[in-house]
Formats: sequence, structure tokens, C-alpha cells
Amino acid sequence: MMLKTLNKFIAADFISKRHYSAVMPRLTKHFLGCFDNDKLVGVITFGWGTRPKHTIQKLFPNLDTKDYFEIGKMCMDDKMPRNSESQLLKLSIKWLKENTSIKYLFTWADGLVGKPGYVYQAANFLYGGFSFTDTYVSKAGEKIHPRTIQGQIPNTKNRKVGMRPNPQQLKELELSRVKGKQFRYIYPMTKKDRKNLKKSTEIWSTKYPKHSDLKWKIKRPGEEKYTETNKMPFNLSKELVYNKKNVELYKRGSLSEFL
Repeated sequence: MMLKTLNKFIAADFISKRHYSAVMPRLTKHFLGCFDNDKLVGVITFGWGTRPKHTIQKLFPNLDTKDYFEIGKMCMDDKMPRNSESQLLKLSIKWLKENTSIKYLFTWADGLVGKPGYVYQAANFLYGGFSFTDTYVSKAGEKIHPRTIQGQIPNTKNRKVGMRPNPQQLKELELSRVKGKQFRYIYPMTKKDRKNLKKSTEIWSTKYPKHSDLKWKIKRPGEEKYTETNKMPFNLSKELVYNKKNVELYKRGSLSEFL
């Protein structure tokens, strides 16, 4: 397998057909394609989340956005062998060392969808604890970010920034609200950067989480309280209804002209 830089339209098309969350982060800097015998079999992207400076300075108060990238999306074709994502990560880290001057590669493992981060553990990332986050899930199993749902709240004039659907609106939209864990992982680019992890506000180690560490809280349409569970309380799908507009932002050009 080998890596090549990829046009964002091709990357977005590949991801939208294979990733459980097809929405591309807007602050994406690099799009890389993984090729096996000239066939595109995987994609990984690097950039920042919605609050780049906040993310790094919460972990390292003296660093800035130039010092790190976050993995935006990573997915492989389902036909590839099981360890292919680990190989993709290895190739990607080599590419980052050769083409950037970042100190750290940071990422989250999405415990909300049942992922403790085994692929990062296999690639020798270090674990830095977890935080709870929440999302909305449609009846069909589409995962919807809170910011996406804000613009689709029904029967609401003069929507305010940060507004969430009320219980009646969630019932009308048939949306569940789900809370779960997000696990932090980091990869230092050099021995010096690894040593400087002691300056972080988090403790980084190889005491990795497992499936037994996953937990959820879910409040289904019409319910007033959350129910706690140790099993993922929804069946995830690749259906695009709420997220379709965001995905199409990356597909406004004709894909054929980039192939």
C-alpha cells in the first residue's frame, strides 16, 4: 500500500459511502488516499476540529494550532484485511514526519458508536482519558451533531445560537438524545515530543480502555429521563437525511473532472 495526496471531492465521496459519520470537518488541511495496486482503498484526513486552539491549549497550554493535527476522518474499504487501518496509520505518521513540522497527532476514539480505539492502541498511540459527549440519533440510526440539528428545529422562529430541541420537538422529529464516552489518543512525532508529554494537563499512558469501559445514556422521543446502559442503544446507519447538506458541500463540483 502507498499514500498519495487526494482531491477533497474524491476523499469526500469515498468517505460518504463507507464512514459511519459522513460529514467532513470544515477545517481539513490534508486529504490522503491509500492505494493498493493503484486502487483507492482508504482515506485519512488531517486538520482541526471546531475549536483548534482550545483543543491543543487545553492539553498543552504553551502550544498552538501549528503544533498539532487532528485526525478528521479515517476509513478503509470493507474488502481490505483487518489490519489495514493500522497500516494506513503507520504510513500516515511517516508522511506527517516528512511533510509537516507538527509535534503531535491527536484524535478521539468515538465511544458513542462503540469504538474504544483499538486501532490507535495497535499503532502505539498513548491514551489520555475520556470525556462524555452527546449527539442525536434519528429513528433510522443516523448520527446527528447538535450543531447540525440546530438549523432544523421545527416551528421555531428567531432560533438562538446553541439552541437545542425541546422534548416536544424531539418527539416530532423522532430523535433520541444519546450521551457516551470519547477517548483521547495522541502520537508524539519525536522522542523530544514524547518527553514533553509531562507538560500536558492530561496523563498519557498505555492503560488503554476496552469494550467493558463503554457506557451510554439515552433519552428516547417522549421520555423525560435518560436510561443508562452498557450496550450501544441504537443501530447505526449510513443514511443521510439531516447530514446530507453538509456532505454535499464537498460534492458541488463534478467528481469526474478530478478522477
